[in-house]
Formats: sequence, structure tokens, C-alpha cells
Amino acid sequence: MSNESGAVSYPNSGENIGMGIKLMHNAYSFTFDKVFEHSASQEHVFIEISQLVQSALDGYKVCIFAYGQTGSGKTYTMMGNPELDDQKGMIPRSLEQIFQASQALNSQGWKYKIQASMLEIYNETLRDLLVMNRMAAQDGTSSKCSIKHDDSGNIQVSNLTVVDVTSISQFSLLLRQAARRRSVGRTHMNEESRRSHCVYTLRIFGVNKGTAQQVHGVLNLIDLAGSQCLNKSRATGERLKETEAINTSLSSLNAVILSIARKEKHVPFRNSMLTSLLEPCLGGDSKTLMILNLSPEVSSTEESLCSLRVAARVNSCEIGIPRRETQLGSKDGDGQCSNNIMLSELSQAFPEQVIAFRFEPLISAPKYCLCCIKVQPPTLVLSASFWPHTELMIETTEFRRGS
Repeated sequence: MSNESGAVSYPNSGENIGMGIKLMHNAYSFTFDKVFEHSASQEHVFIEISQLVQSALDGYKVCIFAYGQTGSGKTYTMMGNPELDDQKGMIPRSLEQIFQASQALNSQGWKYKIQASMLEIYNETLRDLLVMNRMAAQDGTSSKCSIKHDDSGNIQVSNLTVVDVTSISQFSLLLRQAARRRSVGRTHMNEESRRSHCVYTLRIFGVNKGTAQQVHGVLNLIDLAGSQCLNKSRATGERLKETEAINTSLSSLNAVILSIARKEKHVPFRNSMLTSLLEPCLGGDSKTLMILNLSPEVSSTEESLCSLRVAARVNSCEIGIPRRETQLGSKDGDGQCSNNIMLSELSQAFPEQVIAFRFEPLISAPKYCLCCIKVQPPTLVLSASFWPHTELMIETTEFRRGS
């Protein structure tokens, strides 16, 4: 967005170039991991997050969400115009990267299954954007989506349409379908205001027949509805109800972020549908990135300052160590996999001692397998053999490596 008003400026010298942002002629200064000026292209933004997207293919849970006031460009950043190459947003670009990378790994024995789901949170209600009968979903005659917690603490959305995706063109069709069904309305502040939070999810299952390795990654791409000042939006009736629901859910998100930043024992994830859905991303072992969108207009200074303060709190949060969902199996005499051990289960069984497991090289590595794991508290001893030989690396505090 153009910055002709001068409400937002950027350091042009010193160590904060590319990371600093100033509001109202240096009255407020903030520093982040990366700051893009208004002239930055969609491609430049995506290059910055592309390695994070790749992590989902490697077996990590990844979450990228756009935050900011209404009209600040969140939907353009996340979706853009998928029909024009230079205007494609983070979502279509992420999908292209996932498919291209998965196809490139076919030559190394990897085969992937990719599943997609798309939903919106509208007035604290989950709506399936891929359900065949949209009207039935809205009037309540079809099965309603709801958030469920399984025995392992994972989040599942019941009655949600999940589609096996085999090509970029198929996913593009699903994106267009979801975009048409998303709740959009006109307000005084935005001609096409998104009246809901929209969550696009990819579940990625990979298996390598040669190495007996399996990976399970998740990529959540989220376009949040914009925060809105009631006085400025001049909303009434149904628009007022929508605005109140949006602001309440974003306030709940801010409360969760503040609790995490303060390292409080209780984090109020279940205060809203949005934070309940984001619990695995904000409170677990996911790799999570927030993209903050700002409006440079002087009239938006108050909202921009609030957004920058939220982003600063997010930047100070420590949400845990990302855990790779991977399964390794040993090979018996017939070359078949046996005695599979899920590393994530080990981490859950020994949360005090296990910080992280990392097997190097990653999925592009030659063939290798883990043969035996045994526990002798308080020490974990790993007896491992590899084919061909490669190094086993373990990040830990108390454990030692066995022979």
C-alpha cells in the first residue's frame, strides 16, 4: 500500500535496516525479524517464508497467519490474485512450492499424499468452505463442524470436508470455491471486508519405501478478519454483530499471546473458537509465523500502533521446540520395516528430559534406519546402525549416546 501520507517510515541507516519500522515521525519505533516496505513484491515476501513452508514437507507442523486492521491488505498478502503470477499471495505460492518439491523428491523414493481442508470462523461458528451443500451448512440442516480434542491433546475438526489433492490446478479450483463462499460484507472502512477468519490446512503424508521413513507435516495458512473500531466502521445490525464477534476473538488471541509471553501456567486457549483452533500452533511444538499488515494512513495510526504492539509481544513469545513428526523403522531380513517407533511419542513420554530429536541428514539423505531404542532412566541409550552409514545427532541435556 502506498505510503504517501508519511505515517509509517523505515530506518535508512544503522543495524535496523530491513527490520525496523517507525510510526508518526519516530514517535514509536519497533524492530522485527523482517520488515517489508510498501514497494515489496509478493515474491519478495514469499522468499522470506519459503523455508518455513518447506518444513511442512519435512514433517513439521507449520502455521502462518496474517494479522492487522481491516483494509490493511491481509487477504491480498495471503491470497492475492491467483490468476496473475506476480500477484499470487502466500497461499497459492505455498501450494506450488509443496507440489513442486514433493515431485522433485520422487526420484529419491518419496511419495506424498496431500489433503486439503478450508473453513471459516464466522460469528464464533465453524463453517466448512468445501462442503457440497453450502446452504444446508449455513442454515444448520447439515452436520455442524466442531472442535474435538483427542486423547493425545491434538485438535480435530469433526464433520469437516477433507479432499485428497493431486495437482496444483485441483487446489486452485478449491481455493476459488472457498473464496466465493467466504463471508464478505461492505463496511464504512472497507468495500470488501472479510467478515470471518479463514483457515486453509494442508496435511502432508510422506513415505520413502527405500528407507522405511515416514513423515507427517501440517501447513496452516490463516487469513484473519481485521480488527475494527466500532465508531469508524459505523456498523449496525448484522454487520455490528460480525464486528463484535471479530473483535472479541482477536482480543482472545491477544490474551493468549500475552499469557504465553509472560510464561503463565494457564493460557486461555478455549476462550474463543479462534484460539481453540490455534492452540496446537501457539501452545505446542509448531513453527509459527505472524505476518503483520499495516495501513500507512494517518487516520489509522491508533490501530497501527495497537497492531505493532501485538506483533512485538508475538515476537517475544517462546512457544516450545518444533518437533518433527517422523517415523523410522528397522529392516528385517526381507527388507521390510519392523519395530517402528514414533519419536514424538518418546518426547511426550519423557518431557522433562527429551528436548528434541534430530536425525541428519533430513529427507534428502541416503537410506538409513534406527534399530533399537531402550530407556535406562534417567539416561536414554540409543543403539543404532545405519545403512549406509550416516551420523546420528541428538539434542539433549542429560542423555548420552549408546554404542
